Amino acid sequence: MTTPAAQVGRDGLTVGDPRRWWALAAVATAQLMLAVDGTIMNIALPSTTRDLALSGTATQWVVTAYVLSFGALLLLGGRIGQRLGYRRALLLGLTGFALASLMGGLAVSGGLLIGARTAQGVFGALMTPAALALLSTTFPATERGRAFGIFSTIMGSGSAIGVIAGGLLTEYLSWRWAMFVNVPIAGFALLVTVFAVRSHRDEDRSPIDLTGALLATAGLCAVVYGLSAAKTHAWSGPGTLVPLSVGVVLLTAFVVVESRRRAPLFPLSLLRNRPRSAAYLAMLAWGIAIVSAFLFLSFFLQDVLGYGAARAGLAFLPYPLAIQLGVRVVRRRMTQLQARTLLTPGLALIGAGLFLLSRLTVDASYLPDVVVVFLLLGLGTSLVLPVTNSTVTLGAGPHSGVAAAMGATSQQIGAGLGTAWLTALAASAAASYGGSARDSAAYGYTQASLVAGGTLIAAALIVWFVAGRARRS
Repeated sequence: MTTPAAQVGRDGLTVGDPRRWWALAAVATAQLMLAVDGTIMNIALPSTTRDLALSGTATQWVVTAYVLSFGALLLLGGRIGQRLGYRRALLLGLTGFALASLMGGLAVSGGLLIGARTAQGVFGALMTPAALALLSTTFPATERGRAFGIFSTIMGSGSAIGVIAGGLLTEYLSWRWAMFVNVPIAGFALLVTVFAVRSHRDEDRSPIDLTGALLATAGLCAVVYGLSAAKTHAWSGPGTLVPLSVGVVLLTAFVVVESRRRAPLFPLSLLRNRPRSAAYLAMLAWGIAIVSAFLFLSFFLQDVLGYGAARAGLAFLPYPLAIQLGVRVVRRRMTQLQARTLLTPGLALIGAGLFLLSRLTVDASYLPDVVVVFLLLGLGTSLVLPVTNSTVTLGAGPHSGVAAAMGATSQQIGAGLGTAWLTALAASAAASYGGSARDSAAYGYTQASLVAGGTLIAAALIVWFVAGRARRS
């Protein structure tokens, strides 16, 4: 009879092999780097714009290029990882990301920097599905809660860490270090991956569905671009409506094509699992909430409270601390409770944080007003991310990579939708307020936060019913 200590996972590690925790360190470091890069350039943008003499459009594309390439290629990246083997995909992604970051740090023009950010997104889309798939196949059920809890703490904290790191690096070194810092991080993850992660024995050698890949990539690219364009164009303008409409048509065609394929890019059968479908919806809602909340809080701290870049970044610390505290409790319950028992309260806590954010005025203070908002957002995230990250890959078998990729895609679409929709709503409310520029902007962000809070409460209820009573394990 095989003892638990001798059970062998699909990655070649035994349950008792200490290298599995080093494998967790590798994939968590890779995901932390990706999450940090989603926000690290935001505070660095003013300095970057001055140094490289960027136009307004070029400045926007420093952020958009990363989001666009990353979000549009995730599904394809998941399928390539399934084809190559997730270890190879992770190694290739880490190497490419490090080289792209080095190129970005050395950039002498806006075009080179935007190209580097695009390359970061491409290799990031290869890394994320591979990281989650490796995590899913490395740990048995008895350790799954702990492993995904640690991974999700790092992942959820990444955006806040990016803001903190961006502020400190820009103020005390240079915006270039917001790119250079990825090189040693990727190098560490690369070395640990070589040491601790073993190749899968059952890589999928079936051909990649090129038609599905083209439709998915083009459709997601059009949707992400349309949402990004909505931040600078009217929702009813052709610059927004045309790419969004094209994206919807292409993604509809993708669903039709995939339903008829024997080896689809994304098996639609994965959506028949109700907890997994609920997890995708929760990831979408989390993306809408957190990115927009961070944007509004960054404005409030710097433009209303008058914080500098470094101080504003450090002000985000209660958020990752709250995640760490919450995950310590959640990880012990993950395999015992239904998915909706954790996801619905988590989304409701984030919604409550957004409602409190909508109550902030120009007379509010960091303690306790802003800190309470960070704590609610962090505690909600500690419930949502570990469960969603574990649920989307649970029982997916050889399709773990594409299942994880769809979850990351949901987050990216949610982030783009939240930023575009809520920023436009904030601008419209500010324009109608009629007060000073500072008061009008604050009013606009509070009104948008009110709508976002209502959206998260509605999402919490929808997730409850979609998930049903099915248990995760």
